Amino acid sequence: MKKLVAVTSCPTGIAHTYMAAEALQIAAKEMGYEIKVETQGSVGAENVINENDLSEADAVIIAADTNVDKSRFIGKPLIEVPVKEAIKDAKGLINKALEVKITNNKELMEDVKTIKKENKSNRSGPYKHLMTGVSFMIPFVAAGGILIALGFAFGGIYVYNVPGSFAEILFSTGKQAFALMIPVLAGYISYSIADRPGLVPGFVGGALASTIGAGFLGALVAGFAAGYIVLAIKKFVKLPKALDGLMPVLILPVLSTALIALLMAYILGNPVKAINDGLFAWLKGLQGANAAILGLVLGLMQAFDMGGPVNKAAYVFATGTIVAGGSPIMAAVMAAGMVPPLGIALATVVSKRKFTETEREAGKAAWALGASFITEGAIPFAAADPLKVIPSIMAGAGVTGALSMLFGCKLSVPHGGLWVLVIPNVITNLLGYLIAIIAGIIITAVMLTILKKDVIEE
Repeated sequence: MKKLVAVTSCPTGIAHTYMAAEALQIAAKEMGYEIKVETQGSVGAENVINENDLSEADAVIIAADTNVDKSRFIGKPLIEVPVKEAIKDAKGLINKALEVKITNNKELMEDVKTIKKENKSNRSGPYKHLMTGVSFMIPFVAAGGILIALGFAFGGIYVYNVPGSFAEILFSTGKQAFALMIPVLAGYISYSIADRPGLVPGFVGGALASTIGAGFLGALVAGFAAGYIVLAIKKFVKLPKALDGLMPVLILPVLSTALIALLMAYILGNPVKAINDGLFAWLKGLQGANAAILGLVLGLMQAFDMGGPVNKAAYVFATGTIVAGGSPIMAAVMAAGMVPPLGIALATVVSKRKFTETEREAGKAAWALGASFITEGAIPFAAADPLKVIPSIMAGAGVTGALSMLFGCKLSVPHGGLWVLVIPNVITNLLGYLIAIIAGIIITAVMLTILKKDVIEE
């Protein structure tokens, strides 16, 4: 029996990582092979591949959009693809991995050198740097937003006037966690670019952006600037061999932090603050049809690539708009993001003839994924029939986003899906919000019913 090992990892370490692992496990079982899949998700590495696993493995699969250390796989046939490839065609990927041949040790060493060069060049991707920052930011945003909402739920809208109460402690803790999202975003963007030396200037740059009111946009600018400042210092500042030890503990943190501070104070800070203020003033002024158009666009972005760059761009933008009292943009984005899996799940129930038995089983999981605001639950269906599924989910999500904005719904937490809506004061106009979501779900299900052909013979 053939044995394989695999590693799956996506930038946020949430849905794609585990969906790819499950797809590989199911495919291997159906093909009569054994596979062990190590997931490198947001909670760290799980089901870690050990030396015994490697010694017995006939091939290695790496399905990842992040940097995965390949040095431990020397001597094994290895194939590396984006994480979505494992979700889309796991059986084909397994077959390709088993066809890979390694001829001699010299080629192996050259391969390792090439891999290291590829890893270095891969770190230059702005999207990957942004997603690294987002993956570390999301837990702070989610914890902060939900604790603030719970504080209001237990203590009312004037919870902050009762210092030391249970509700006020929840509220204050949430505010502190929420306030950290800007420095964390900047810090880990910088970390992705420049490794550990990028953390100090990144965090400080993000804190400065928050202090001067440059907000989310300031964090982005500070994070990227800090990372590339560190790279520049490492390239151009050379010390005598005897003083090399001072570079990581003194020269890099002090010089890079001073430079990012000066950059934010005298060059980037005020212009970015002005852009940020102007953007929020424009968003605040959106009413009626204009707001609906913005909601439509955000909804289309959520469904277009189901957790990919376009989806994440809309989500990150929305988290930056959360303020006291809630954000209509965050409401529209979360509502629209729930629709694709929920709409497909409904279609698998009302139009069973349009889906295979495997898809109908997957539809049961899509209910939970959609309700939890995990848009990636739609990916297996879109991968199998993209020309019919993607337009259907985009139509439903777009309508939901537009209706949510039109109804004036505001959301004060950045994640949680339907489960957080039971918390008082989390959403304004709950009825309108549910109507928007249900409308999108029905539109998606109806379109799938019309567009898809029967897959079961009469």
